[in-house]
Amino acid sequence: MASALGTLHYFDNNLEVHHVVVGAYANNVFVLRCKHTGDAVLIDAADEHDLLLELCKATGVRRVLETHGHHDHIQAIPAMREAGYEVAVADADAGMLKDVGYDVFIEDTQIIEVGKIRIETIHNPGHTPGSMSFKVIDAPLLFSGDTLFPGGPGATHFPGGDFEQIIQSIDQRLFTYPADTVVLPGHGTNTTIAQERPHLQEWIERGW
Repeated sequence: MASALGTLHYFDNNLEVHHVVVGAYANNVFVLRCKHTGDAVLIDAADEHDLLLELCKATGVRRVLETHGHHDHIQAIPAMREAGYEVAVADADAGMLKDVGYDVFIEDTQIIEVGKIRIETIHNPGHTPGSMSFKVIDAPLLFSGDTLFPGGPGATHFPGGDFEQIIQSIDQRLFTYPADTVVLPGHGTNTTIAQERPHLQEWIERGW
């Protein structure tokens, strides 16, 4: 049973979120699973592919969604694809996956069905040109990748990063969600929209 893995992070009557931390950069990897159908999706095939494949098998994962194309978020992709899992990424970040491969593109405002769960995709450039977040419809869950963390936006000093753009993405695309929305970032601990939204101007003034 999936809960025996000790990975259960969040649940309600309809869904489960499983969570592991992998690799040298302590990446968060999440599985979102529909309790009604057993269908599941993995968010960010970051590293430690053996662990991720075990998790996928135990939770019923059928495909992988990438929040963005940075190296630390994609290292397990070749093993995932070899095992038959479809990998999806935004077109704008697809070039970063040239060495590991991908299968389909994620588009802005797309609705992705995971069993009876529906996920809305959110293009929020700034950390990378193709950074995507995933909001679970009818549940207070937002997978933010490296766009929004506890205490501020993701780094923008890498190639393709843009501080003004990430601030705009957070303000216009993420801070529009209800205050009780739980933010599950690509590294570190959960936060909420309520905790982060009041600090936007501070982040703008400090410049990072």
